[in-house]
This record gives sequence, C-alpha cells and structure tokens, in this order.
Amino acid sequence: CSARWAGEYEYEDPKSEDDVVNITYILRDGSSWKIRGKVGDNVMYLAHRHGIEIEGACEGSLACSTCHVYVQNEFVDKLPEPKEEEEDMLDMAPLLKPNSRLSCQIILTKHLNDITVKLPKVTRNFYVDGHVPEPH
Repeated sequence: CSARWAGEYEYEDPKSEDDVVNITYILRDGSSWKIRGKVGDNVMYLAHRHGIEIEGACEGSLACSTCHVYVQNEFVDKLPEPKEEEEDMLDMAPLLKPNSRLSCQIILTKHLNDITVKLPKVTRNFYVDGHVPEPH
C-alpha cells in the first residue's frame, strides 16, 4: 500500500453516514467482529486499529502475504483486479483460494458496504519471522 492509506486520515471517524462502510472480520477461531469503517479505509490497518490479528509483517509494502484474507464471494468482483505484485505474493500464501486477496490492498468504498473477510487458519511470514508492525 502506498503511504497515503496510512496515517492521520486512517484515524478519522466517518464525517457522515454516507461515508460509513460496515465490514465483518471472521477470525481464525470462527468468531466475528463487525466494524464501522469509512470510505478510504485500508482493510488491514482498520483491523489493526481494532485489535484484530492480521499480521501484515511488511506493513503493506507488498513484500509478504501475512495479511492474506478470503473475501466474501459476492464482493470479489467489486474489488479492483489485483496488481501483479499482489498476485506474486498471493502465490506464496498457504491455503490460497480463488477469493484470496491481501487485506493491505483492499480500500473500502461504498460498493463494499457489508463486506466480510475471513482470516485463513495460517499465514507464512517470509519477511521477518514474528515481526508484527505497530498500528499506524
């Protein structure tokens, strides 16, 4: 992700209900968290701010696949096509599925309201074993 998705804007609450994008994260243990995000939020950083354990070892620089998620099937076609760099990283992700994406590359839009993303049972950290970045 480019730096413009991280930073101060990430912490702002929606200015109006028109900016609200609801997202559900399904965790590895099967529990789910419903979060109120906003248009422009990055799915990985939003998870970090709410204490959801998406690793994101490379901090969104497309150098790992530790933020791998499964996107709810009816939302897959509402996302932009993945860039080649994202596809390359996904090729190294364990438990890859057709609806796999890197959460650091998903930016919320109104078309994604009520999206659900599911964390895979495992990820593989090739970047720095055990490195977990601090939330921005």
